[in-house]
Amino acid sequence: MAELKEGLKAPDFTLASDTGEKVKLSAFADRTVVLYFYPKADTPGCTKEACSFRDHHAEIQARGAVVLGVSPDDVPALTKFRQKYSLPFPLLADPDHKVAEKYGVWVEKNMYGKKTMGIERSTFVIHKGKIAKIFRKVKVDGHTEEVLEALGQLG
Repeated sequence: MAELKEGLKAPDFTLASDTGEKVKLSAFADRTVVLYFYPKADTPGCTKEACSFRDHHAEIQARGAVVLGVSPDDVPALTKFRQKYSLPFPLLADPDHKVAEKYGVWVEKNMYGKKTMGIERSTFVIHKGKIAKIFRKVKVDGHTEEVLEALGQLG
């Protein structure tokens, strides 16, 4: 599959949320979506990232955007994670990593010499169905501020 680039149409998908409801990306076609992929619920980096999006959620909403988090976790794990940290946005389950593959974030990772497949922490800002900004290999510290800056640049 061709690599996604800014300006291209965002691949549509439907995933189960932490509440078990189906969430379809195209349902947000008239909105801006901050779609972030993270490796695993309730791990240190992923918790810090989710809590940063939580803490800046009002600012993100003020810029007309919604936040959707995607990980390979199952629905019960996401429900627990969202409740534990009072996350005000849906978490979506991608256990077969089909959506992560569509977005090119299911990659080979090398951890202490051991190669495994997993999520490359990435965020896509999707504006009116098109990819406006891509953040790959995200470093958690300062990332939410980068996203807010990108949202501020949308016309």
